[in-house]
Amino acid sequence: MSLHPSTFDYLKPTDLQTKIMQDVRLATREYAEFLQDMLPDGPDKTYVLRKVREVGMWANVAITREADGAPRDETLPAQ
Repeated sequence: MSLHPSTFDYLKPTDLQTKIMQDVRLATREYAEFLQDMLPDGPDKTYVLRKVREVGMWANVAITREADGAPRDETLPAQ
């Protein structure tokens, strides 16, 4: 699969995508805070929290781009 020429360029999200990103960010934050409270301190907890942060960032990519990196044009359902 070839990557879209704009894959590594800045892509300004649409207003709807921005709203969805805010909702996803809030849900990710709440999950991370829950894990922060529930997991014992240590390297595994650190790893889990870093991965949750990574998942949140990849969710933003999924909201704005297709699998090949092309800008996502269709309207995503707002929750």
